[in-house]
Amino acid sequence: MTQVKGKKVYLGTNTKMYKGVADTASYLEELCRLTGDLSREALELFVIPAFTALESARRCAPRELVRLGGQNMGWAGEGPYTGEISPKMLLEVGADIAELGHSERRHVLGETDEMVNRKVLCAAEYGLTALLCIGETAEEKARGLADEVLRTQLKAGLYGLDAGGAERLWVAYEPVWAIGEHGVPATREYAGERHDTIRRTLTELYGEQAGQAVPLLYGGSVNPDNAVGLIRMENIDGLFIGRSAWDARKFNAIIRDVLAAADG
Repeated sequence: MTQVKGKKVYLGTNTKMYKGVADTASYLEELCRLTGDLSREALELFVIPAFTALESARRCAPRELVRLGGQNMGWAGEGPYTGEISPKMLLEVGADIAELGHSERRHVLGETDEMVNRKVLCAAEYGLTALLCIGETAEEKARGLADEVLRTQLKAGLYGLDAGGAERLWVAYEPVWAIGEHGVPATREYAGERHDTIRRTLTELYGEQAGQAVPLLYGGSVNPDNAVGLIRMENIDGLFIGRSAWDARKFNAIIRDVLAAADG
């Protein structure tokens, strides 16, 4: 099924550990200049840089043009958690999104569904938008378990989050096998089917109105060749883009192509 026209499109990127303070500032300044003419009524543009670059990023990127987020977050406002970044710290430097449960955090650094859940609840408590990342591994996909994995990650990650908290929730479907330099992008049909499952699960949890309102983003080897096809799927509200968005000019081109497709 095709995307509902007139809906706001969510487009963003996580620069991981690739851009420091100066590179992030230069990137954001160029991105704001290139996209400044685009109405933000139709576009929610966001960038999630390294923690060390957040404060300077906020100074050079007006909130009305770009929302900023942290690549992770601790599960408490403060406390004896050496090395963690609290929601209050994110808010202090101008971030209003917390990316939680990314596959690298889960599969490389050992985060569990319970840990992700504590972070989601903490983000909601402090008024941050929780960007919850979920996705199946290649082995789980091969065994036909993708939908079960997604439903489990959603129900576990959102346990205890009420409909009010869900008003500040975004969900990113990022199949583990599609992420990274050697990732294989999902077909638009496969991504659309998984997004349909996610939407049904959210409506089970929060009811039709609230469940339909949660933005669903696809991430996993999004590029100029597949972005338009993906955004045309009914339950794909946006794209969470990796290295194809790390050059501001290339990202700008994708943004414009996607907006034209979503409005056409």
